[in-house]
Amino acid sequence: MIPVGFVMCVSVGYFLLCRKEVFDLQIIRKINTSAAIALDSAGREIVVLGKGIGFPAVPYELEDLGKIERTFYDVDPKYMDMIAELPKPILIASADITNQAEIDLNCELNPNLPFTLADHLNFAHERLKHGINLVTPIAYDIQNLYPREYAVRKMALTILQDQTGIILPEHEAVNVALHLINAEAESGDIHTLMMNMQIISEIDRIVEQEMQVKLDKNDYNYHRFVTHLRYLLLRLQSETQSEGEIYTESAVFYRDYPQNYHCASSIANYLKNTWGWECTDDEIVYLMTHIRRLSERTKS
Repeated sequence: MIPVGFVMCVSVGYFLLCRKEVFDLQIIRKINTSAAIALDSAGREIVVLGKGIGFPAVPYELEDLGKIERTFYDVDPKYMDMIAELPKPILIASADITNQAEIDLNCELNPNLPFTLADHLNFAHERLKHGINLVTPIAYDIQNLYPREYAVRKMALTILQDQTGIILPEHEAVNVALHLINAEAESGDIHTLMMNMQIISEIDRIVEQEMQVKLDKNDYNYHRFVTHLRYLLLRLQSETQSEGEIYTESAVFYRDYPQNYHCASSIANYLKNTWGWECTDDEIVYLMTHIRRLSERTKS
């Protein structure tokens, strides 16, 4: 039985319980043709997903509520550009993964998780299409330190496959667990936190100097770059680097993007000379892909 005050919205075989307040919606800003920012009856801004929602001229009253596939409250504005670029099927799958994770973990996750997780899943899919398959060899550590998050990891890949047809390797489930851990806002000890902030600040300086860019710390491209750096530092601090399989196609990065390679190598040298951490070739390639995307998006 559906609780009083809720409405059932059917989407891709899953059920979403939407607050009754979304009955009266005014679309005030287009994100893309399938996503928009709206005001509910209480005047709160929400992000809504649905076929054609962003197509009409704004502002307008949404009369056909059956178009709503997903609603999101408390979204950080810096993720709006990310939403515009993400494929809707992956974004909807990520929203369902988040909903199910909150049930399984019995906690409220960061409201921006559907977007950061969708960005990771989409990027992982793109990496595999280009022949880069990186393994995260910290599954054992995650299993012992965060057993609940580790236990629900496979659910994410199952939902992604069922809704989009995308099949990611099993080791990507560990990366999903890392996103869940981060979304629970569980921080480590203050010493490690401060040390990592210092390291990331120095890496920012290296990137700005090597790539001749000025990083926007409020931009979502920078945010996902820092997310990767945090995972990299976690691997280095636990003395478990990525030992994935870099296919021959990835050699094009060294040949065609020498500036990115030099920047990634400078970061690796800093981590080795200052902290005694050695990055593998795989980690350097992975850094290159993130540096390339960050610098290109920053310059554009």
